Amino acid sequence: MLLRVGAAFDPRRDVAPWLSEQTPAAELGDCNADTLSKNLETLHIVNVERNGNIVYTWKGNQRHTHIGLYDLSSRKNEHLYTFEKDLHVTSCSVNNEKTLLAASFLQSIKEERVPLFQPVSKSLTLLIEINPVNNVTVLKAVDSCVRVQFLYPVAETNTCSENCLLLISEDKYVEKVDIRVVKGGHKVVIESSNDLRREKIVDDLIWAQWDMLEQRLFYIVLKESRETLNCIQFYPDKNFKLILEAPLDISLADIELILVNLDYDQEMIPKPLNLQVFTNETGCLCICYSFALSPGELSYSVSFLHKGYSKMYTVALERTDSLEVKDLAFLNLDYYIAVYLPGHFLHLLNTRHPDLTCYNFFLTGEDAEINGLHSSSILSPLKSMVLDRSTGRMFTLEISKPAVLQFLWNSKLDSERLAALHCVLLHIGSTVDLETQVIQWISDNMSACLAFDPIQEFIVGSLYWRMCPEAINLDKLLPYTSLQCWNELVPGIICKTHIISLPVLKVQNCKGFWGKLSSSLECVKYAEPCLHFNSKVLRKEWDKLLSDERTEERMATYMKNIFENAKQVLHNLNTWNTEEKRVPFFQDDDYQQQLLTGLMVAQLKEHLVRHLQYVGKKKIDQIAVDYVSKLLDLICWIMESVWKKYSLSSWVLAFGQQGSSDETAVFRIMCQILQAAKGMCLPLPPGLGVRCLPSHTFLHYIDHGVLHLTDMCVLKLLKELDDTEKNTKLKLSVLTRLPKAIGHKVGQQWNHSASSNNTARNYVKLLLEKLRNKKHKLRVMDRLSAETEFLPLRYLVNMLAEAEHQGWMEQNNVNARFVEELALKHTTVLLGL
Repeated sequence: MLLRVGAAFDPRRDVAPWLSEQTPAAELGDCNADTLSKNLETLHIVNVERNGNIVYTWKGNQRHTHIGLYDLSSRKNEHLYTFEKDLHVTSCSVNNEKTLLAASFLQSIKEERVPLFQPVSKSLTLLIEINPVNNVTVLKAVDSCVRVQFLYPVAETNTCSENCLLLISEDKYVEKVDIRVVKGGHKVVIESSNDLRREKIVDDLIWAQWDMLEQRLFYIVLKESRETLNCIQFYPDKNFKLILEAPLDISLADIELILVNLDYDQEMIPKPLNLQVFTNETGCLCICYSFALSPGELSYSVSFLHKGYSKMYTVALERTDSLEVKDLAFLNLDYYIAVYLPGHFLHLLNTRHPDLTCYNFFLTGEDAEINGLHSSSILSPLKSMVLDRSTGRMFTLEISKPAVLQFLWNSKLDSERLAALHCVLLHIGSTVDLETQVIQWISDNMSACLAFDPIQEFIVGSLYWRMCPEAINLDKLLPYTSLQCWNELVPGIICKTHIISLPVLKVQNCKGFWGKLSSSLECVKYAEPCLHFNSKVLRKEWDKLLSDERTEERMATYMKNIFENAKQVLHNLNTWNTEEKRVPFFQDDDYQQQLLTGLMVAQLKEHLVRHLQYVGKKKIDQIAVDYVSKLLDLICWIMESVWKKYSLSSWVLAFGQQGSSDETAVFRIMCQILQAAKGMCLPLPPGLGVRCLPSHTFLHYIDHGVLHLTDMCVLKLLKELDDTEKNTKLKLSVLTRLPKAIGHKVGQQWNHSASSNNTARNYVKLLLEKLRNKKHKLRVMDRLSAETEFLPLRYLVNMLAEAEHQGWMEQNNVNARFVEELALKHTTVLLGL
């Protein structure tokens, strides 16, 4: 089971012991246990406040209605008020200071014994002073039910002299009541209970949801004959603003008022629509809704307003005869929305990155079960919390790290593997231990992943998790996946995507959640497909710089900056503890990798400067260097973990010995890392090398780009292998595959005739190509090779000498005389003279 459930509130555990202490012994009589049990049966939750306090009612032995409060943080109960009548309390709220209580309840006309024909209100809403119990003020006496909710400061503050109370009426309006209180000795009383300031803030609403954590009221009204989602944000200074308008593509005509997180009534009346709004701190805003069931299937829609599209999901069900709309529950798990149909399926929708369906979990059978939650009458009043209204129990709900890892190991489909990897690396909090276990899984399941590269996904996801906290909006600019798209179907579910109208923010320069939502909407409007940094431009520029032999001459300043970037990255790169270091990272200067490292930093800087308008250049430079440094550090960490897994020492993978099975396995992983880096154009740490391959396989891997030669690697090869005929051919084959600049420098370190011959050939070839390109006629002088009687050689040497005389080309220790002497010596050897 992917979700872990914890019991946050259980009436029998948390209220019953306190209730037995509060009830007088005379009232309990001889049947204490039976009386307490009956009292618990009447216990109903009527509200959950912002600070987590649970307000509940219960009926005493004399059928009096009591109101109590359970503090989740201190785990203590507190008696608030008692009605000496048997009442049906429909709504109740207590202010932050616990000095005022608002309660709404239904009256029984029969019990009131009023004179004939005198009108009696069906519903009564009261405001009660409870510190201590004192005056009672009637706020509403109407025939329609009224829900009450005190506003709470977002941050805990000192006792405030003014309180605000919301009244949400079934007559489809919302009223705000301002209540001033004064202290008189040990009493807190309402300053002027007969003259409370009231303000109607919403009218003609169809649906409403209270976000108690963030103090927001979402509601739907008809605007220009179209359903529109609005949101009012309440602030600690008692002010409020209409901050959001979002046109909806759903029809809510001819339905009664629906309230979410405001209606805790135990009488669960089936409603034609199940609709909820969810947000999280990263600026995600989602609307989830489902309509009446169709025969054999269930459809529900999630509108990702921060992305500008909605997704309609259709699930085939084996049995739907006893199902109702209320049976489908939408639960807020922060980065995920859980769509739960007990006994059928559990669908975890990724709200931060909803574009690829492979990053969602769709579970059936035992995997879809949530321990303790089998009832359909559940709701999510707070983030990561669930209330079962049928039992009055509250649960904490979170994704279990061990369960996700186990799911990763047991998964058979690439979509399941991707969902688990994404969840582990980006959402549930990646740690060293967690990443080590993921690396273990990657090393054992590399070949099983057909639709994606797990190493690429690991590197990109881990980097994203590490770097996003560095600056605001960095999460919109850095890549979070190695995939370009995902077209494979997820078994058991059909998904259709629709473009929707973007919401409109009514207030500019917002902060917090609204500021992040505004930034997300700007991305959707203008440039989202281009925002995430990708390697296409990087690869193109790198290939261009590698193919241009005169880059340093034409772009000296540009190249200097690039290599300065690389120098900063290598200086910033973590150095492994020498006692624990196992991987043989050679201290190697690799021109190509340094070029790619510095170029990646340069292009990442340009990308961030273009989009992070409110971040200074120094900070952006540091972010770019840190990103590439942590990239190289991650690759080192992967290799170190693999080395430890196979218990290899630093002196393995040598040229002169046959590799073991463990070495072969590690070598394959190293090749996969090289392939993953090449596929995404990622730089590699300095000195990552391999040394145990048959010669033909070694050359084959070089030719196909699996292995990349460096001068340090080649020097070790030249030094460790003797000069037998077989090894000489291998060395010469390696030298011919090196870039010209590196090949010339390394070739001079091999004191062998084959190296000299190769050097001379390359020198003559390059000089003749330059002569041909210059198209000049040379005056060949017969002054250098007078002793050479072989005329073709004499002509060639004199031509080379004239070219050198004109300053076209001459390398250290290589000139026309060197070519002549080497040619004669080589001929002498071939003729056996």
